[in-house]
Amino acid sequence: MAKRSMSLLGQWSSRVFSIDLDKRGALLNFALTEKPQQAPETFRNIQERCYSVLVCGDDRIQSARFYWGLEDLLRNELPAECELLPVSSYLPHVKDSLIRGYFLKDASECPSLTRRVLGALGLSEQVQVCSYLRGPDGGRWSQQLWSGSENQNMDVSKTCYVVPSEEANYHPSVLNMENSDVFYCRAEACKVLQESCDIIPESRAVLELVGKTDASRHSPDFPVVVIEGLDATGKTTLTESLREALGARLLRSPPQCLSPWRAVFDREPPLIRRAFYALGNYITAEQMGKEASQAPVIVDRYWHSTASYAIATAVSGPVSSLPPEGSPLFRWPPDLLQPSLVVLLTLDPQERKRRLEARGQGQTDEEQELDHNLLFRLRVEEAYRRVRGPACVVVDAGPSADKVLQQVLLLIKEHCRL
Repeated sequence: MAKRSMSLLGQWSSRVFSIDLDKRGALLNFALTEKPQQAPETFRNIQERCYSVLVCGDDRIQSARFYWGLEDLLRNELPAECELLPVSSYLPHVKDSLIRGYFLKDASECPSLTRRVLGALGLSEQVQVCSYLRGPDGGRWSQQLWSGSENQNMDVSKTCYVVPSEEANYHPSVLNMENSDVFYCRAEACKVLQESCDIIPESRAVLELVGKTDASRHSPDFPVVVIEGLDATGKTTLTESLREALGARLLRSPPQCLSPWRAVFDREPPLIRRAFYALGNYITAEQMGKEASQAPVIVDRYWHSTASYAIATAVSGPVSSLPPEGSPLFRWPPDLLQPSLVVLLTLDPQERKRRLEARGQGQTDEEQELDHNLLFRLRVEEAYRRVRGPACVVVDAGPSADKVLQQVLLLIKEHCRL
């Protein structure tokens, strides 16, 4: 505990804190100073007792899993009157400096219960707890950093004052996105699963499936065409039609060989789950390389989907919260085979919803979020458009299946050696 606290204390006053006030992307940002100053106006309007719980352990696998279960833990242990809001803390412009947790507004009549629960959490090496005190005039707020003492009680180890911070040009999650939410090489994704083997035995089986050859070094003899798009945009119908029209081989990503373990990894936090699906792309790439030596290959989803959903999920709010267009976060992994053409099918939201209802099939959590959260859908669609190397060619999937097929066949003729 002492070692962890000392390492944080050395940088604590330089950190910026960002509270997600709602799903529309409203953020309450604040910084710290050692001299009393006026708090941000939004902060001054808070009436409840306030605390923050930040997960900052050294072991990234353990920390990711701890944070993944933290919300349920807090809701089960704290009084029902406690409101939980996601909060992050970071050093401006410092990559991988982000730590996440929850900001608590406690309106309960049991402040001792809240402090007891948070005090027990604060004794863990995984967690840093802070309380926030309103000054007599209501305009000043102080943050008190808790630290566990030798008698296992919580003491205040540092006091700072809450002050306004400059608005960032990006969502804080962007700082930790590379090789955490989105993986840009096979080795980094493998490393996450290797670190997970002791707690997720299935990781070993997945790692055994990942080959060691670099598929990106081999130029396929025949073109590889990827069809991307949200569910119910007609990807399955189009890929089957292209397979017949071109005499092509049809692949799907994630590959079938990962099916036995998908349910296991879907229950894991984003760090582990994203690494699992990233490796699925590399397995698909090896299959693509082999099949494309004999015939054209059509692929139902690939890296664009993996990256777009991950980036759109990691941030909140409007499209402007995404990394800017041209950001390195939209680059193609250099060790992953690039397709000859990527087609992005788009569809009017109401028509897509009608098709989904007609199918009557279950949806993934992310697909359910697409239906319930307009901002999330817009972020996913824009992230698709911003991926480069290669970029998506957008095709309207509203017309008949035959017309969409003919349009895509023309694109293949223009872009590929057929």
